[in-house]
Amino acid sequence: MKTAFVGKGGSGKTTLSSLFVRHLAATGAPVIAVDADINQHLGAALGLDDDTAARLPAMGARLPLIKEYLRGSNPRIASADTMIKTTPPGEGSRLLRVRENNPVYDACARPVELDGSAVRLMVTGPFTEADLGVSCYHSKTGAVELCLNHLVDGRDEYVVVDMTAGSDSFASGMFTRFDMTFLVAEPTRKGVSVYRQYKEYARDFGVTLRVVGNKVQGPDDVDFLRQEVGEDLLVTVGHSDWVRSMEKGRPRRFELLEPADRTALRTLKDAVDATYAARDWDRYTSQMVQFHLRNARSWGNGRTGVDLASQVDPAFVLREQQPVG
Repeated sequence: MKTAFVGKGGSGKTTLSSLFVRHLAATGAPVIAVDADINQHLGAALGLDDDTAARLPAMGARLPLIKEYLRGSNPRIASADTMIKTTPPGEGSRLLRVRENNPVYDACARPVELDGSAVRLMVTGPFTEADLGVSCYHSKTGAVELCLNHLVDGRDEYVVVDMTAGSDSFASGMFTRFDMTFLVAEPTRKGVSVYRQYKEYARDFGVTLRVVGNKVQGPDDVDFLRQEVGEDLLVTVGHSDWVRSMEKGRPRRFELLEPADRTALRTLKDAVDATYAARDWDRYTSQMVQFHLRNARSWGNGRTGVDLASQVDPAFVLREQQPVG
């Protein structure tokens, strides 16, 4: 199941996504954690020291390899150079699975040990000095979107993505790539403003959105959030000595996380698992194509010199039982 954590900068989305990754790993489930924010903090939140986190391979820097692998033998894609971030898979494309080994994971993923279990961590890569003035940072997240478009995940398999801050993910179709989107909101007017944006933008795309109230200090904070977001409020969390210790670089064993927070994480997992029955691969594929055609018309055709609508395989639907190309 694919899960996104979104929210305004400083809301705590990276902390909560890392806690959710730890919780899933502790259950023995296979997990791929993806840092899709150019402000790269997920590795540190999962316990990596600064030097190790800085050496993680950037997906954005390996985009040619990713494109060439995913293209496979798809006859509608003449070369990897004509693939853009929204290029959908078709007959002959290579697909990614959570449990497998493949050249994309070999190049871009690194194992992170978490109290006896391990997850794969992938990072989009930071915005570098060479990018200043010449690149749009959305191009950095293109590798993540392309991989999500080609990912076939099943029940009890998890991909957790720490997204860009605010509503920037709407600059592409990536916001439709998830079974569940958790919006992390503080109990303030600014804290819920991103929720309103997300709710409005996502309304017509069937996005499953639930709010996680963070930095909640009492009943008044809960009442405020419930008044602002209504039934979308799933759970709230407050101060955690375990998290504070982790942020100081002194992580304790995960089993020592406060009981209230462990209960909250179980609630998140239950909410994600409940979306499995509602999966609609036809709609998922259709939305993928919709955003690809939109990008093709607005900039892709001019950038590549190719009519990118020809990359769409009208008979292809990404499905859980889809054979790997």
